[in-house]
Amino acid sequence: MSFKLLIESADPQEFEYIIEERKRGDKPTLWIKGPYMMAEKANRNRRRYPLNEMAAEVNRYDKDMIGQNRALGELNHPSSAEVDLERACHIVTELNQEGNIFVGKSKVLSTPMGKIVESLINDGTKLGMSTRSLGMLDEGTDGISNVKNMRLVAVDCVADPSCADAFVNGILESRQWICSEDGSFCELCDTFNEGLDTMPSREKNQHIVNQVNSFLNKLKTL
Repeated sequence: MSFKLLIESADPQEFEYIIEERKRGDKPTLWIKGPYMMAEKANRNRRRYPLNEMAAEVNRYDKDMIGQNRALGELNHPSSAEVDLERACHIVTELNQEGNIFVGKSKVLSTPMGKIVESLINDGTKLGMSTRSLGMLDEGTDGISNVKNMRLVAVDCVADPSCADAFVNGILESRQWICSEDGSFCELCDTFNEGLDTMPSREKNQHIVNQVNSFLNKLKTL
């Protein structure tokens, strides 16, 4: 099965920024709260998430990640299906269903990236949350793609991506993953194009052969 990396952004205007000071003199904690995910309705990327699948995946994420204090998100989206700890800026503490909307709450971390988020919010910048997940796309006759086998990777903190469609389709969705029997994901042909454009012609054929052999060896291990 081939999976794509899917990015879905929420409207930053709908988010609430909460500054909590537990005791006088304590360093205040900054929280971000708002709609993190939406099911059933086609989004601006022309994708639709079935509510039953999204609800089941949120339950898994809540148990395996939020409940274990592992639900970290990055500042801006990487083109990876893994979370880079050095770029973590917040941790999701709640993700609750309200109809077909899933409302989340995150604590902004004291990491370098978290400090950037804090500074941006304090300076009046509108930030929002955007999900990063793996899934399979089933093209519908109405031009809307239905997402199947969703696997939530992270919720990242982003600015309003006015060119989100071009960015997602041009970069993130060009990569594909396959799911092994143990549930882990392996990126396909992740190094195939590395250096190909600038490589001398006499070396390109061997590079292609090496990458195809590497791809076949990955398949054998799954």
